[in-house]
Amino acid sequence: MTRPGLRCVVLLAAVAAGTAAGQPTGAGRPKPDPLEAARERMVRDDIAAGGVADERVLAAMRATPRHEFVPGPQRNLAYFDMSLPIGEAQTISGPFVVAYMTEKLEPKPTDTVLEIGTGSGYQAAVLSPLVRTVYSIEINEKLGEKAAKTLTRLGYKNVVTRIGDGFLGWPEHAPFDKIIVTCSPEDVPRPLVAQLAEGGRMVIPVGERYDQTLVLLTKREGRLEREALVPSLFVPMTGTAEQGRRVQPDASRPTIDNGGFEMVLPESSVPTAWYYGRQMELVEADDAPEGRRYLRLTNADPGRPAQVFQGFPVDGRVVARLTITARLRAEGVRLGLAADEAPALVVKFFDEGRARSARSMVGPWLGTFPWKEVSGSVPVPTWAREAILQVGMLGGTGRVEVDTVSIAGIPR
Repeated sequence: MTRPGLRCVVLLAAVAAGTAAGQPTGAGRPKPDPLEAARERMVRDDIAAGGVADERVLAAMRATPRHEFVPGPQRNLAYFDMSLPIGEAQTISGPFVVAYMTEKLEPKPTDTVLEIGTGSGYQAAVLSPLVRTVYSIEINEKLGEKAAKTLTRLGYKNVVTRIGDGFLGWPEHAPFDKIIVTCSPEDVPRPLVAQLAEGGRMVIPVGERYDQTLVLLTKREGRLEREALVPSLFVPMTGTAEQGRRVQPDASRPTIDNGGFEMVLPESSVPTAWYYGRQMELVEADDAPEGRRYLRLTNADPGRPAQVFQGFPVDGRVVARLTITARLRAEGVRLGLAADEAPALVVKFFDEGRARSARSMVGPWLGTFPWKEVSGSVPVPTWAREAILQVGMLGGTGRVEVDTVSIAGIPR
């Protein structure tokens, strides 16, 4: 996703637009923003370094106060590249995901955009200075009302919100030049296809609950052209979409998909099922422990992430422990900035509402060693209903190669 460098004149114009739409400053000098440096670091290290290069999008990310869209206890984490709970079993997406989806929309100042899943209002706020109008729908009344108040308080005048089932879209304001969906249905809702303008673009995560792909749909002559972008993990689209879901996850039998990294998205080198990769490379070579491919994670800057994730269901009432197994090879691996910054296999458990979490790990590993099998067992909290497996350097430096990752549940 690497693209050409930035042009200052466009960046400055976009910042000015963002200030006008979402950051009123009054007649005098702009009020000093103590979090500006944190946003700048986020944009530089997490978003631009990850491959997002659209100058207007980067400016909107700099201008949007993400801390205003997360609950008070989470504000110290607002400018880290991570999703955060916002209540009602929902989350605010990580900044890179927001920027990446926004860039793929190719927003224009004349666009009318439909957003499905207002959530905290952050995605709508990022879009606000980039387009003419944002229409945003949230099915959860409590979240929708809170987001509307936040957007109004911060001065986003071109964002219109409502409470409703996003599966049905917003036909009164159709057709839409762009549609962005921040929750995942099993299939693309037909009403949204009908409400997308000719030549319009839709970015939407679709698929099974823990096996989703973020896709770009472009409408040409009434038909949709489909491009698979990256694997993803979003909260499910509730309401009509969830009621019609055909494949439901089995939390009593936790598993990992594509643990050998052999399957990739069409016409790409992106492994399916694994998402939000950083400093990762899919290697095809004869020395793979199994098959032809394995994953390489490399980091030269202590503390910087090099990792991939995969979500899976697990019911702590049924599953007592998880056994995690993988093949690893390492070269020159050292600690990062702290004693716990070293390669490991990490599982983070969540309760049904994603309000409670716990973290366990297998590892860490340091130094240089040939391919070897590593294995460990971690307890599953009784309240756990889903989990995310992180395969990563965790801030350590050097190179780690990974293959044949698997998990198995041990019943209570």
